[in-house]
Amino acid sequence: MDSRYIRQTQLKDFGPKAQEKLANSKVLVVGLGGLGIPVLQYLNAMGVGTIGLMDQDAVELHNLQRQVLYTEKDLGRMKLEVVHEKLTHQNSQTQFVLHDSFLVKSNALEVIKDYDVVIDATDNFPTRYLINDACVVLNKPFIYGALHGFEGHVSVFNYKDGPTYRCLYPDMPGDEEVPNCNENGVLGVVPGIIGTLQALETVKVLAEIGDVLSGKLLVFDGLNHQFAKIAFKTKVENKAIKELQESYDISDCDIVPTIDPESFLSVRKKDGQYLLIDVRTTQEFEENHLEDAINVPLDQIDSCASVLEKKNTVYVICQSGKRSKLAVKKLQAGFHNVSFYHISGGMNKMTSLCP
Repeated sequence: MDSRYIRQTQLKDFGPKAQEKLANSKVLVVGLGGLGIPVLQYLNAMGVGTIGLMDQDAVELHNLQRQVLYTEKDLGRMKLEVVHEKLTHQNSQTQFVLHDSFLVKSNALEVIKDYDVVIDATDNFPTRYLINDACVVLNKPFIYGALHGFEGHVSVFNYKDGPTYRCLYPDMPGDEEVPNCNENGVLGVVPGIIGTLQALETVKVLAEIGDVLSGKLLVFDGLNHQFAKIAFKTKVENKAIKELQESYDISDCDIVPTIDPESFLSVRKKDGQYLLIDVRTTQEFEENHLEDAINVPLDQIDSCASVLEKKNTVYVICQSGKRSKLAVKKLQAGFHNVSFYHISGGMNKMTSLCP
């Protein structure tokens, strides 16, 4: 056995057989951000044989506070490229599979079927429900991690006929119920703690050692440094999923006019008679924004009547598209003679189109 891994192969409850299981394993990490980075660094260092990397974001300045693999020199580069480069330097024995896309309904089953374990490092509700359902269809375990402020959650779903994510959270929350990390934030070190715990659970699943967090939700409170475990049971109906749902968008009964970034840029070139409102926080806006945008944070959107005077068309943008959608719904209720559109994908998508 390679002496590289001697510090773990000499462990009585791990040994060469467990190391061989890691070497023969295939793990998919969805999301190369705050959770994905510590997961990847440890799984790669510990000798997992094949690691799938899946993301389509670029490195931004605000990522550096918690996504500690990236440096200032990486700003603007694609995360997939940077992670692959640095992990290869860390362990040249690992086989990497690069998925230059986000996980969506059209590719989920095809991508996930080739892996033994899926790690959700997105902290994103629609993707998490998609991962869950695809893993149930394909009978794959997935390692869950979630963040909120100073708190983090970890669990293992669909492991050896154990509970699924829907057994804990049956339905996707609505727009108004979903906390927004861009506004609520997260303490930089917390993703490192939760991602490391996800890596630990992954190793336990692959090497078949220890007590896996199946049917148990581990809750970490960083401010008080407390851990709690909450037990939950399997609900048989959630194990019976045979196909993916029609859509994995956050449920919303209201129709919100939407324009994609490409179409907006086309309109922008031809028509100057519009207003572009950026509803992100002042700090986010100052960090980067489109030249013709004005900043009206979402919590102040009800008081922006003066900027709407004599405007027939208003486009609204945020970081990902969630806050702009909420803003348009509020504006539609108060200004019936104005056409409002939220820009899907927000600055996340726009940045790649007009760097």
